Amino acid sequence: MFKRKLYEYTNITLGSFLTAIGVAYFVNPAKIASGGVSGIATMIYHTVGWNPGYVIFALSLPLFLIGMKVFGKAYGFKSLLGTILLSAFTSIIVEISGGKGFLDYSEPLSVWLSALFGGVAMGAGIGFVMKGGANTGGTDIIAQILNKYTPLSLGTCLIMIDAAIIFASVFVFGIESALYAVTTVYITGIVIDKVAILFRSNTAKTVLIISDKYEEISKQIMEKLDHGVTALSGKGMYTGNDRPVLMSVVPNNEIAVLSSLVREIDDKAFVIVQNANLVLGEGFMPLSKAINMQFGN
Repeated sequence: MFKRKLYEYTNITLGSFLTAIGVAYFVNPAKIASGGVSGIATMIYHTVGWNPGYVIFALSLPLFLIGMKVFGKAYGFKSLLGTILLSAFTSIIVEISGGKGFLDYSEPLSVWLSALFGGVAMGAGIGFVMKGGANTGGTDIIAQILNKYTPLSLGTCLIMIDAAIIFASVFVFGIESALYAVTTVYITGIVIDKVAILFRSNTAKTVLIISDKYEEISKQIMEKLDHGVTALSGKGMYTGNDRPVLMSVVPNNEIAVLSSLVREIDDKAFVIVQNANLVLGEGFMPLSKAINMQFGN
């Protein structure tokens, strides 16, 4: 449990930092409002001068509270942590850099490079945050609320919100900047998908266990590994006796522990281990995150 939590929070922290790099060092100094609260924060920074990290937090926190009200535990501590870390990292980087990026924006190519690498950094960052079972809040919450109360799909809601923010940026930065923003959003989505695929392959195993001591084995799996167990109806065709088949989905790095646990209880147990290439649900990737992976923040 400790290792899994450490892994999740490491992903959330790393992902928030990469996303902040994309915002603070690329899209913000290049005046690219690439959707989401970061896009709004970029417009406010270049018109009012407020640190985009503070703006991201100021906009995301009430949205998070609304999400808690509508969806309950779906927006737990990890998602709030993602929001806070993104805001904090962005604020710090902007303060250190003075709002300037790595590139010389007197060169037209620099804006294009910022659109490209900003999208890559934000896509990788959001992908890692989602891998940790969280999100960076923001306009994703609005999209999910619209999806809940309207017939529109989540993807359509996300596109509509990002499109509205990018359209608004036309009046702040001009049409050219808006076109760069479209490019950044597209690249961000592609990279999120790539990160998802990278971590999705063989992330867990489906384990089937046949044993006369199925009750004791299932209890130990739930208590020591903190994983659910389902008893499937089975029948031994040779004996004609009913015999439950235990099914559990376990991360790769816990297979050895599970095997040892079963062997200690019943060294005659029959165990089948299969690849589970994509696991959605409690204890793994939440269903909502699997949907969000295709769109970004």
